[in-house]
Amino acid sequence: MPLFIDSHEDLACNMLVFNRDYRRAVEETRRLEAGTDVPSLCGTAVLGWPEYQKAQTAVIFGTLFLFSAKATTERFHAAAYKTPSDAAVLFQQEIDCYQQLAENNPEMFRLIRTRHDLAAVMEGWQSSPADYPEQTHPTGLVILMEGAEGISEPKAMQHWWEQGVRIAGPVWGGGRFCGSGTKPGGFTTEGKELLHVMSQIGMALDLSHMSTQATLYALDHFEGHILATHANVRRLLPDVVGERQFTDETIQALIERDGVMGVVPFNFFLDPAWKKGDSRETITVDHLINHIDAICQMAGNAHHAAIGTDFEGGFGYPDIPFEFNDISDIQLVSTRLSDRGYSPEDIDAIFFGNWQRMLERILPTHE
Repeated sequence: MPLFIDSHEDLACNMLVFNRDYRRAVEETRRLEAGTDVPSLCGTAVLGWPEYQKAQTAVIFGTLFLFSAKATTERFHAAAYKTPSDAAVLFQQEIDCYQQLAENNPEMFRLIRTRHDLAAVMEGWQSSPADYPEQTHPTGLVILMEGAEGISEPKAMQHWWEQGVRIAGPVWGGGRFCGSGTKPGGFTTEGKELLHVMSQIGMALDLSHMSTQATLYALDHFEGHILATHANVRRLLPDVVGERQFTDETIQALIERDGVMGVVPFNFFLDPAWKKGDSRETITVDHLINHIDAICQMAGNAHHAAIGTDFEGGFGYPDIPFEFNDISDIQLVSTRLSDRGYSPEDIDAIFFGNWQRMLERILPTHE
């Protein structure tokens, strides 16, 4: 089985808001949350450390994710900000979640801030695969800021870089720095300053959630490393509303910048006609493969497609492809890719190699 790097999971937010414990097995979390409102809000659990091991999950991009207090309910108050000062406190609390998870459980999780850290995590996985529970390895955590709109000013990104953030997306809801998938528009003056600051620091830019106009501007003007941690191919979704998914023009420009795009195994992102409660049999792993294949066909190789599950980012079981019960089933994708003629080298690139290549560029050599 190939190693796996997942480029998008909202772990810290779920730890703070819902008290989810990612050291537990999925079935234990499901049992503890049965009868509560948690599964309906962040998705029935599909993530847990035993399942990470079974999935061969070497690295996760763990997000810092906040809500604007104006746009959410009291249930999410532990991750909702009213002012930049509020956001700074909450961002730090989420960073602390990752730090404590790694420091208290070094056999399970390791924080990745440098290339040395990445190499140390990957070495164990590449020397021998996990065979849970007999053989296990720590899963690495790279911190990704999903939506920077809560920061006090663009220059504040220097502080967050020093706190370990290595990748950031300027937008989730949209407006302050640039347009979003639901609010079209380009970059504001402050947003252009943010791009400049990020490129000077060395922080990579995540295009996910950005509007098409803003995405194309960033691809043309941002001087640093560019990636898309979780987005799908708009051409395969003819009835999709909004700009959340990527056009062929955007994907081609990302390929030309030698970027990588993680596709999302969320049923609604694989078929916009799907809705919660629909038959699970209607969306399969092959729907996901179609998006991976579309990127590879555009590139002419397998060097730019990857996977960013966004599992438990508002959805989980059963809102994922029919063959999936939890994250460990991601390995089914490798089998289906092989069935479509992808070589072992191509599959390795899609599962972990492309993200590893990006991280080796993004991460500093030292603190």
